[in-house]
Amino acid sequence: MRYLLIFGLVLAVLVGPAEADERQASVKADAWTEYKSKFLDPSGRILDDANGNVSHSEGQGYGLLLSFLANEPADFEQIWSFTRRELLLRDDGLAAWKWSPDDDPHVTDINNATDGDILIAYSLALAAERWSRNDYSQAAVSIAKAILDKTVVDHGGRTLLLPGVAGFAAADRADGPVINPSYWVFEALPVFDRLVPSPKWQALAADGKAMIQAMKFGPEDMPADWVSAKTTLKPASGFPREFGFNALRIPLYLMRAEQADRGFLLRLQRGMSGPHGELLTRDLETGAVRATLTDPGYRFINHILACVLEGTKVPENAKAFRPTQYYPSTLHLLGLTFVEEKHPECL
Repeated sequence: MRYLLIFGLVLAVLVGPAEADERQASVKADAWTEYKSKFLDPSGRILDDANGNVSHSEGQGYGLLLSFLANEPADFEQIWSFTRRELLLRDDGLAAWKWSPDDDPHVTDINNATDGDILIAYSLALAAERWSRNDYSQAAVSIAKAILDKTVVDHGGRTLLLPGVAGFAAADRADGPVINPSYWVFEALPVFDRLVPSPKWQALAADGKAMIQAMKFGPEDMPADWVSAKTTLKPASGFPREFGFNALRIPLYLMRAEQADRGFLLRLQRGMSGPHGELLTRDLETGAVRATLTDPGYRFINHILACVLEGTKVPENAKAFRPTQYYPSTLHLLGLTFVEEKHPECL
């Protein structure tokens, strides 16, 4: 009950609709219409069309955030209804990470994915105030408290975010705890500190940023998708040693939260930018390019880096959103809202 009172009395002042609108530009109506026509199933689930049309807690969280930014409460409720009904099956208040249309039951692994939980709770908190939904506020508080209780841990003088409740802690792995630096959705953490006040949120943000900037793996000095934080930070065993499809979100999240240091962004830009603006993933042993990503959504991260670092205008053909696949299309819309609000001079 204490957390609900905190939410009602404090959130309205600190993350009210005016501030939310000031911090986040809205997704344009036509862009949201195109996005949802391709990726939002009538049941309310966001389809990962590159992975057999499964749905993830991450995708549900992205869908909630984008529908909030598009100011579409009916779509938000549709996505939340599926999420609440089909994924919030655990007894700790967190969401199961994956829902498969081809399996029966549809959820075969009850473990959570903490970035999905963060995106869901953050979106609920924003929507609760804008649309005066007490049920959203209660859900946001519940999930944020579960994130804090179950996935935020202290180890070796650092405050860490476990990627899931099971399988990543020091007790679970010889090189544990293992973290995923792209799971730090930095813009959500101050909101959570107001929902469920704790000094751990600020410590999580500060230590997350410091660790990410200290990750210099391979010839290009890049962060890894999965990192052992047992002692010295190093790529985790049992995972590909790469700057890959997870880590490419890191600069986007830091820039959206206005937490990025110029020197770090320059290092990332050198390592992830191809000669024609394509986005590169890399093997961290050799520095070799593993994938050259030309989808507009992936390329848009490099456009943002060029904008923030050099004032370079976004190319005309990148300003208009056209959905391709779920993941790069999501990144494209999140990137567009950031540039439109914070760097309109680049458009």
